[in-house]
Amino acid sequence: MKETDAMITLKGIGEKTEKLFQKAGIDTVGDLLRFYPRGYEVYEAPVPISEIEEGNVFAVTGMISGAVKTGGSRAMQVTTLCIKDESASLKVIWFRMPFLKNSLRSGMTVTVRGRVVRKKDGLVMEHPEIFSPFSKYEEKLGTLQPVYPLTAGLTNNMVTKAMKQALDEIVLAREFLPKELRLHYRLAEYNYALRGIHFPIDKQNYYTARERLVFEEFFMFILALRQLKESTDKMENAFLVEEREEIEHLIAKLPYELTNAQKKVWKEIKKELMGAYTMSRLVQGDVGSGKTIIALLALLLVGLNGYQGALMAPTEVLAKQHFESIVHTLEEHGLPLRAELLTGSMTAKEKRLAYERIAEGKVQMIIGTHALLQEKAVYHNLALVVTDEQHRFGVKQRETLAKKGQTPHMLVMSATPIPRTLAMIVYGDMDISVIDELPANRLPIKNCVVDTGYRTIAYQFMKKQVSEGRQCYIICPMVEESEAIEAENVIDYAAMLQEILGGACRIAYLHGKMKQKQKDEIMEMFAKKEIDILVSTTVVEVGINVPNATVMMVENAERFGLAQLHQLRGRVGRGIYQSYCIFMTASKAKETKKRLEILNQSNDGFFIASEDLKLRGPGDLFGIRQSGLLNFRLGDVFQDAVILQKANEAVQNLLEHDKNLEAKEHILLKELLQKEKGVSAFL
Repeated sequence: MKETDAMITLKGIGEKTEKLFQKAGIDTVGDLLRFYPRGYEVYEAPVPISEIEEGNVFAVTGMISGAVKTGGSRAMQVTTLCIKDESASLKVIWFRMPFLKNSLRSGMTVTVRGRVVRKKDGLVMEHPEIFSPFSKYEEKLGTLQPVYPLTAGLTNNMVTKAMKQALDEIVLAREFLPKELRLHYRLAEYNYALRGIHFPIDKQNYYTARERLVFEEFFMFILALRQLKESTDKMENAFLVEEREEIEHLIAKLPYELTNAQKKVWKEIKKELMGAYTMSRLVQGDVGSGKTIIALLALLLVGLNGYQGALMAPTEVLAKQHFESIVHTLEEHGLPLRAELLTGSMTAKEKRLAYERIAEGKVQMIIGTHALLQEKAVYHNLALVVTDEQHRFGVKQRETLAKKGQTPHMLVMSATPIPRTLAMIVYGDMDISVIDELPANRLPIKNCVVDTGYRTIAYQFMKKQVSEGRQCYIICPMVEESEAIEAENVIDYAAMLQEILGGACRIAYLHGKMKQKQKDEIMEMFAKKEIDILVSTTVVEVGINVPNATVMMVENAERFGLAQLHQLRGRVGRGIYQSYCIFMTASKAKETKKRLEILNQSNDGFFIASEDLKLRGPGDLFGIRQSGLLNFRLGDVFQDAVILQKANEAVQNLLEHDKNLEAKEHILLKELLQKEKGVSAFL
């Protein structure tokens, strides 16, 4: 079997199953082998029911007490039973598994393993695996079982079976990392690492495999990045941009004074827009540091010089908010420019008319989502593209834009507080500016880290904020094992909260299983103050600006990375009102308290990121992805900062000795780079 073989060549995979794998981006056996687990189930000894805690995974052994019941709606059938041991009893529920009623009965002894959550009637174990007799659980005791990121219809068992077969039958792949490099950095051989990442014998085997594959990801990404920098370095500026007094008038009339950091960054950008070479710049700034006004000034400057500028937002709701804000600014200051909104949900006619106005140069500022890159979008004279880190531009996107005219200036906005040393590696093809100062009128967010006993007080506090006209967020962690559980948790939580707070609060929920249109509608209602409390998963992390929201409560805060918690916290504190962030944790571990305490002490994202790096240990690797910055298959810029730095060092050494990768031992590397064509291929 070869990596290029289609999935259907594997035993047990027919056309229907092949389509399910294709939905997850798996077309070939090679794609399957690079479909890495997102985590591992570590099977530990069962504990007495009295010792289980909210928010964690446990195994318990006990006897089924009473009848096994099936209820709920047709769309979400729920099977319920009660398990008892000598210490206590526990309610256990499964979603969409009514057939369990036929195989489970009162008096049976079973072992169940699953996540424990708090519902209105106490602690409940959700959707656990079930073992009977106990000897079946013993077989897994102490092992690491892979958990894959799944799409609807694709089960973990299907992926595991296909993976085992592929690893057993595949012809060994050629090692493409040079031998001396592997020896120097003590990296495992590729085929050994591949088996170790999917089915590790023990934790050490897993760490060895993962280090090799993460190093490889970073190494190839940085190598492609260096080549991109070579090709884009010193590209001549094709746009004649000059100073415009309207910009200075606008800055003087702003209802606030720009901070010194904003002034410095604006000076750098303006100099480059007017300079001899094309700008490629990253602006790093903490949430609320005022990056948006800098982007607006840059768009206005190119617009007033007769060119077009495009602003790409991560969500339609945020694109609309930016558009409305820009239109208001143009009207308020009497600027002779026109803005255009371009999003995927617009009708065919609306898009066609928008494309016509863009192509004819009737509009100078185009705000939108990915629709800005579509083939039909032909620009009159696009001089500047402003985007954010969620839309990391690879070669393909740059080529797409270059074909729409001359190569435009690039401005990327990042709110991820990544330490400068790492930023210089990750954004190696860009110059970096930092806005390291918050506006003087911003009230610092008040934080508290509390245990679950504080929940009732937190609810009453939110109710009081709502009565004063404010809004609140409650964030539940993602449950990637099952979209059904994730949806159920958020829906259940919203219903429970409505019961507790009554009709005085308008409560809505948001989760990943909803269609994009539904998500946008809910976020828009929240932005328009038609919802008081929004219960959501991390889908609100980017893409909405609600200055009226003053409370952010994060459930199971220990299950998030600090960088992500800081990003979530940035959803509040955007207006004139005092804002609050409540980090709730069920964990009693000292390490958890120590990590969360960093957030309690500081609102400075750069300080938090550097402290977070110091506290990380290999044990964190079994948790949820920490930063979400750049979508690597396996690596994480924060978690794997040390490996990132080693990979960067390796690339520098390699290119110093063989700039064009012409040495015999580098031929495979060169072929791979040419085949993949671009940075985006390695993300």
